[in-house]
Amino acid sequence: MNEKIIIGISGGVDSTVSLKILHDQGFNVEALFMKNWDEDDSNGCNAKEDLIYAKDACDKLNIKLHTANFSDEYWNNIFLDFVDSYKNGYTPNPDILCNKYIKFKVFTDHARSLGANKIATGHYAKIVIENSAYYLTTPKDIRKDQTYFLHTLSQDQLSKVIFPLSDIEKKEVKKIAKDSGFKSHNKKESMGICFIGNKKFKDFISNYIKNISGNILDENNKIIGKHNGMFYTTIGQREGIGIGGMKNTKNLPWYVYKKDLINNNLYVCQGNSNPLLFHKTILINALEIITNNNNDILNKNLKCQIRHLGEKYKCTIVKISKNLYSVKSQEPIRAPAPGQSLVIFDGNKCLGGGIITND
Repeated sequence: MNEKIIIGISGGVDSTVSLKILHDQGFNVEALFMKNWDEDDSNGCNAKEDLIYAKDACDKLNIKLHTANFSDEYWNNIFLDFVDSYKNGYTPNPDILCNKYIKFKVFTDHARSLGANKIATGHYAKIVIENSAYYLTTPKDIRKDQTYFLHTLSQDQLSKVIFPLSDIEKKEVKKIAKDSGFKSHNKKESMGICFIGNKKFKDFISNYIKNISGNILDENNKIIGKHNGMFYTTIGQREGIGIGGMKNTKNLPWYVYKKDLINNNLYVCQGNSNPLLFHKTILINALEIITNNNNDILNKNLKCQIRHLGEKYKCTIVKISKNLYSVKSQEPIRAPAPGQSLVIFDGNKCLGGGIITND
């Protein structure tokens, strides 16, 4: 218990209650507030207000609060990759990259400089050890399960982190915060991507990617409209395509099912259950396995998940080439979007994952 632990505290209810749990358990705990984006506070990333909430919890528990600015690291490791992925027609997930490069690397290194060998966060996930190997498993509150976002963590990273919320439900977290008098007990949860904040995504991304209009085609290769930038769309998207109410078509909504970057064409189909939206084989690359042993996932009966809190599908995985793998699902999977993560599970144990690709 005398070993120092630094917990990442955002000012939200989950991290402040995690801080209290460690404090009440007798750990030698200190807190770190990380600023990851140099933003205009009116844009939705209100770091000044978040710091006030974090300080409130630390003051009530008499815990030392450190602050650090990781904006440069976030820009170089997360944001530039985010923009490049959109330029290449992909739909990236910056939360996964943030966990990989900032919260469990830059933060861990900074905590070590403060004299701590372990960190803690307010994620809803659980760590188990089997045969001397660390694994992620689903937490008690499966409705808040965040293992999808943590699947890139390595053995070394998992050995140095504590998830205080692994065996507690969200409703109890809120009650603890309220009973403790924390300002965060009724704080609105952050949603979406922080650096975009309250701006419309199209307005934000147009500052970094040149807008090039092109054709929208239906499943019969007929031009039915114009798009104002393919980078704004993702596979399975319905809203914001800019078509509808056309003559001689079914009275069904339109969905994006394919993007042709070479010819700058966007393909759409009608109906939420259109077969063009579903796939039983998905290609992935950039595979990362928690045990660092790819044989743990090859040619076995496993499950895969392509969205946070989404359905898990029975699947098998085979290796195609050095960096390319084929995930074969027993059931059709709706709208797998290149650039997003496919995460692999054995029961409730997370084994790792890869990036969905067309290549």
